Amino acid sequence: MSDSAVPAISVSGISGLPEISAGDDLAALLVRAVSEQAVSEQAVSEQAGLRDGDILVITSKVVSKAEGRVIQATRQEAIEAETARVVARRGATTIAQTRHGFVLAAAGVDESNTAPGTVVLLPEDPDESARRLRKSLRDRAGASVGVIITDTMGRPWRAGQTDTAIGAAGVVVMRDHRGEKDVFGKTLEVTVAAVADEIAAAGDLVKGKALQIPVALVRGLEGLVTAEDGPGARALVRPAAEDMFRLGAADVLYARRTVRSFTAEPVDLAAVQRAIAAALTAPAPHHSEPWRFVVVSSAEARTRLLDAMLRAWMADLRGDGFTEEQIARRTRRGLPLRDAPLIVVPCREASAAHAYPDERRSRAEEAMFTVSMGAAVQNLLVALAVENLGSAWISSALFCQDVAAAALDLPDGWRPMGAVAVGHPASAPPPRPPRDPEAFTLIR
Repeated sequence: MSDSAVPAISVSGISGLPEISAGDDLAALLVRAVSEQAVSEQAVSEQAGLRDGDILVITSKVVSKAEGRVIQATRQEAIEAETARVVARRGATTIAQTRHGFVLAAAGVDESNTAPGTVVLLPEDPDESARRLRKSLRDRAGASVGVIITDTMGRPWRAGQTDTAIGAAGVVVMRDHRGEKDVFGKTLEVTVAAVADEIAAAGDLVKGKALQIPVALVRGLEGLVTAEDGPGARALVRPAAEDMFRLGAADVLYARRTVRSFTAEPVDLAAVQRAIAAALTAPAPHHSEPWRFVVVSSAEARTRLLDAMLRAWMADLRGDGFTEEQIARRTRRGLPLRDAPLIVVPCREASAAHAYPDERRSRAEEAMFTVSMGAAVQNLLVALAVENLGSAWISSALFCQDVAAAALDLPDGWRPMGAVAVGHPASAPPPRPPRDPEAFTLIR
């Protein structure tokens, strides 16, 4: 196809496939179905059947069935097993990220068009499935074709669903138009076309569960079919660090977990600053701004702070009569601060507090500023989780505020309110224990 030619694309549903079972030769069935359809449509020619440059768009369910990914389980059991991370929940609907990195309803678990009591899971590795199928099609039909494996996904801010590529081989999955000029000579800066998803959606127009047509044949896109298998549909999965909408709004708070073990990967200070900006939205008394944050990023400052806090803690424990063994055991609780690449020390600055002549109101005034700091710290921890960072709030600095303030050379009036270890989690935290809100609530 020349650059000046107007592209002509055809998308045809391929019928005639039998019910697929584990172990079936899907490539052989596809080659036969395409050839038989050409005969039935009286399209017999020297090029009947699959041709070089064709793209087969295949519903993931038939691939899963051929690979034996049908299991005896309830839908909910399968969803829990296939879920790497819950993104959002509303009623009976769960939007989950699978271990493949896909974010879709029910973690891709499907109970339609399968025997009662069974569910169909996504292929173990959809890109590898596409590569194997492409090779088998080449061996059987002698044609170099592209293969796209699809599954249905919803989209944020858009009603309805569409088919999306979850596996691909021999197809350009993305076309980067950045740097190209538009008709007015302006340079395109952000346009990256998700080509494999576009083809998947086009194929869905002629496929469908009710029609029992799980395969579409796309012709006219020979320029997108590649000699090599390519990176696969995994290239379409947005990295977590670039995902601005990683969490559903209802699940943001639940993403905050205490993380006590971190990798050595450095922490992006810009991400921490964004989290601090979220912390600054906390409520405060008297229209004040009592929140201050010290980012302890250098090894020297961290060591100076933690050594001073440890000495103060050990002195307190000795004064309480603890043995050296007991002291060693207790002070291990501060290890997350030692292991973390970065520490944030939230501080209360209460110069706006009102002075009262009696102790009752003075205590209440101090409590107001402390509560405001608590809200700011919670905002900080949640925002760090949104930034894909783990954190642990450690209260030790509250017990030695003067010592911590001196170690960090803080301005007068900055009172440390604990310390927050920040870093990339070394492992996923255990499941959060369920808590019944009624056990914590009184209604009057």
